Amino acid sequence: MAMKAMYLSVTSQPLFSSPANVKTVQVRSFTVRCSTGAASTASAATAPWKVADARLVLEDGSIWRAKSFGASGTQVGEVVFNTSLTGYQEILTDPSYAGQFVLMTCPHIGNTGVNIDDEESIQCFLAGLVIRSWSISTSNYRCTESLSDYLSKRNIMGIYDVDTRAITRRLRNDGSLIGVLSTEKTKTDEELLEMSRTWNIIGVDLISSVSCKKPYEWVGKTGSEWDFNSGGRNGETFHVVAYDFGIKHNILRRLASYGCKITVVPSTWPASETLKMRPDGILFSNGPGDPSAVPYAVETVKEIIGKVPVFGICMGHQLLGQALGGKTYKMKFGHHGGNHPVRNLQNGSVEISAQNHNYAVDPESLPDGVEVTHVNLNDGSCAGLAFPQRKLMSLQYHPEASPGPHDSDLVFHHFMELMRKEKQSA
Repeated sequence: MAMKAMYLSVTSQPLFSSPANVKTVQVRSFTVRCSTGAASTASAATAPWKVADARLVLEDGSIWRAKSFGASGTQVGEVVFNTSLTGYQEILTDPSYAGQFVLMTCPHIGNTGVNIDDEESIQCFLAGLVIRSWSISTSNYRCTESLSDYLSKRNIMGIYDVDTRAITRRLRNDGSLIGVLSTEKTKTDEELLEMSRTWNIIGVDLISSVSCKKPYEWVGKTGSEWDFNSGGRNGETFHVVAYDFGIKHNILRRLASYGCKITVVPSTWPASETLKMRPDGILFSNGPGDPSAVPYAVETVKEIIGKVPVFGICMGHQLLGQALGGKTYKMKFGHHGGNHPVRNLQNGSVEISAQNHNYAVDPESLPDGVEVTHVNLNDGSCAGLAFPQRKLMSLQYHPEASPGPHDSDLVFHHFMELMRKEKQSA
């Protein structure tokens, strides 16, 4: 850098003044010349902010550049969008998301961090997280860890600074798409596109990878500071066997809070062994994927229904539908979020519900005697079943919420009533 000084003389004369009032002021002017060398070029090449270092490649050929957080690498999965405004940690630990990338339509994610109390299972089963804006700072009294550190420790990939609204519109128009997330520069766009087009989630048994491996007793209830609908419980205890197809912890907490002694069994547990336990009722839980991919679970349900009261939630609802002789089908983009309106046809009320499923029961395929009890008001799909003669009830959505509204929590009370009625008749 070179500098040169130059002196200038400036004459100032007020208007209508005599020559005696003329003033001369000397001003020093500087000229600066800057040169660029190798050192300055190198420093300019490295931006002080994070740049796009990840790609989401969808099977339709679209490529979305983004920034990464959490784990690195390459992962394939089905892309679905979730419309919940809160509860991203519960979503991350919901086993029903196994094999899927979850795109959050809420733009700002991560500001409350994570904590041990909001876990819905013992690990994260989803394939990755896609968000618009990642909060690098956290502000919550329960926070024990940042979202990025949490995902890194669990080897879950995340991307941000991507147009989630545009991707959501694409999924709504075209349906759920297979995608590949990658931070690896050595992989070409063509290679990632080929991965997305050769991977399939339909017909894959995802339940066996998320279910427990041996039976165990569940004892935890909903914490007193979070409990609700606590009135009307008469202190009765019912023994419930819960089939773990990917069960959420809050289903177990709600059952325990309603007075149930719970034995959780693996998805492959024989029906004969379950009936030997002489339970008052049996729960078929939520879980990931295609119900047609787990015929062993359908056969288990067939052997049980009619013998003891049963309650199916989400995947359990679909398995009951198939076990009764009905058919299930894959939805265009599924239901994922905490704001889905459902009409209860038994009393005419409307419940705002938490939902997470890509498959539904075709009500036209069900035999006589099966009653459709709930209907999704967004698309008219079947959201609940009952068959009084065979002592069963089911919901397609999540009455335990977590995250989501509590409108449907009383269905656990209805399950208690079903078991109480059977107990009294025996």
